[in-house]
Amino acid sequence: MPLYLDVHNKVDGLSTQMAAEAHKKDLAVQGKYGVNYIRYWYDEGTGKVFCLVQAPSKEAAAAVHRESHGVMADDIIEVKEGS
Repeated sequence: MPLYLDVHNKVDGLSTQMAAEAHKKDLAVQGKYGVNYIRYWYDEGTGKVFCLVQAPSKEAAAAVHRESHGVMADDIIEVKEGS
């Protein structure tokens, strides 16, 4: 299954708790779309968030965010894992 990195350039009011809650919401609905949100990284100071996700398509990955919390990625990039 393809691997994607989704990028949120500026999430207003981003906090550790907000990021954790959004990820938990993604996990609750991801199965409906055949998606697996693996991990996320964030910077409270800039509001930037990155999510690593396995998904059948960019659209499926976006659908999870849309349904779970509505905070949409600015970009979803297909990536390959390196060593």
